[in-house]
Amino acid sequence: MPKLKRVGDADNRGATDFIESLDRGLRVLEVFGGSRQPMTLSDLAKAADLPRATARRILFTLERAGFVATDGKLFRLMPRVLVLASSYLASNHVVSVLQPALDRLSGEAQEISSMAILDGDDVVFIARASPTRIFSAGIDIGYRLPAFCTSVGRVLLSRLPDDELAVALDKMDLAPLTPFTVTDKKLLLKTIIADRAQGYSLVDREAEPGFRSISVPVRRYDGTIVAAINMGAHVDRVSSAEMTERFLPRLREAAASVKSMLV
Repeated sequence: MPKLKRVGDADNRGATDFIESLDRGLRVLEVFGGSRQPMTLSDLAKAADLPRATARRILFTLERAGFVATDGKLFRLMPRVLVLASSYLASNHVVSVLQPALDRLSGEAQEISSMAILDGDDVVFIARASPTRIFSAGIDIGYRLPAFCTSVGRVLLSRLPDDELAVALDKMDLAPLTPFTVTDKKLLLKTIIADRAQGYSLVDREAEPGFRSISVPVRRYDGTIVAAINMGAHVDRVSSAEMTERFLPRLREAAASVKSMLV
C-alpha cells in the first residue's frame, strides 16, 4: 500500500486552515485502498496511525454517511465512495479530452491503452480504453504504481529540470517490484533524461513481472506535460521492437491530436 501522506504535510499554511479531524477521516478512507478484504477496527487504526478510539469514531461517522458498512467486526467500503472518484473524473478536463483519443487508439491498435497522472511518488491511472476482444483486467481506474519504475511515471518525471529530478529521485523509496527493477538513482536519472530527449519511455518488466509498456507525454497547448498515455503487453506476446514500431507512432498521434484542446 502506498505510504499515506497527511493532507497538511504538503504546505506551510497555519493551523487555523487545517482540519485535523477531516485529515484523519481521509486517511482512514485511504487505508481501505491497501486491502482487498474487509478490515477490523484494530487493523484500520494501526494502518492509519491513529488511536483505536479515534478510528472508531471516524468509522462510525463514515458509516452514518453511507461510506462504510460493518457487521460488527469487519469494516468495508460502500459504493457511495465512488461518488468521490466520479466527481473527480467528471470534472477533469484532461480525462474528458483524452478518453475519445484513447478509445480510437485502442480500436486501431487492438490493444489496451491507459492514461496516468503523477500523485506524489506514484502514478495513478485515471482513464483507459480496451478493445472488446481483450479481457480487461489488471490496471484499472485508480490503480497506483511507483513512478520511478513505470513508463508513464518516467515520462511524467521527465518534466522536472535535471536538478529537481535528481532531488526527487533521491527522496524516493526505490524498493524493487521485480528482479528487473532499476533502483540505482544515478542510472535512473540518466534513463529519465534520455527518455525526455527521445520523447518516450519503454520499461521492460520493472513494474510487473512479464510485462512491458511504452508511454509518451501528453502536453497541453503551451507544451507543459499534464499526463502520460501508454500501451503495454506481456513480453511473450509483444516485443520491444514492436512497441516502438507499432505502438509508439499511434501513441504520439493520439497525444498530438489533443494538445490544442488542453488548457
